[in-house]
Amino acid sequence: MMIYKILHGPEWAELRAAGESAGAPVDLADGYVHFSTAEQAAETAAKHFAGADGLMLVAVAADRLGEALKWEPSRGGALFPHLYREMRLSDVAWAQPLPLMDGVHQFPAGLE
Repeated sequence: MMIYKILHGPEWAELRAAGESAGAPVDLADGYVHFSTAEQAAETAAKHFAGADGLMLVAVAADRLGEALKWEPSRGGALFPHLYREMRLSDVAWAQPLPLMDGVHQFPAGLE
């Protein structure tokens, strides 16, 4: 199963340059890296990244994260994946731009 992290362009550049990241400011504040499932990603984008352009969608295979990945209740009681360690560039299965068209982020077809 893939899980997804939405990053601002400079955050993606930092991850690529350093090889790891403790995440965005919200991740640092909460003490873990926030991820979403395919079903949760569009709502996450709308809620936390409304109108933001220049984003990257990063996919990570959940089973490669081991015990550092915890599934915890969040919006509406749904379980969200939270990573309790740095996200590493080596964790990333793929990354691609998340374009904004007419105010809506355009996710790739077939997210699993």
